[in-house]
Amino acid sequence: MGSTLTEGIERIEEVTVQDGELAINLGSGTVEVYATPAMIALMELASWKLVQPYLPEGYTTVGTEVHAKHVKATPPGMGVKCRSRLTGVEGKRLLFDLEASDERGKIGEGTHVRYIVEAQRFEAKAREE
Repeated sequence: MGSTLTEGIERIEEVTVQDGELAINLGSGTVEVYATPAMIALMELASWKLVQPYLPEGYTTVGTEVHAKHVKATPPGMGVKCRSRLTGVEGKRLLFDLEASDERGKIGEGTHVRYIVEAQRFEAKAREE
């Protein structure tokens, strides 16, 4: 499987914080602010969408590691964006640098690892185990 992925490509994914993404509603706390699991999901989404167009048909990526710091609270209704940058291509292993921010500044940062897989074969194997 050939790939044209190169280090340094970036993508920004943007959302508006919805009620379903609040800590109190995701079960990750009791406050009405953007939940850490929602921020991590946005980080994974930005990374997946960054590399998907470069993959052959039938291939995708799966996340295997996320190291994240959530450093500032964001209220419902505020915009949040995540920048994902591909920092390493090691065969099927992809490394990303992440930064999340809201309208007031940086709210989180981290790193992420994804692996390139053949989607149907990956799903079939998961069902067998």
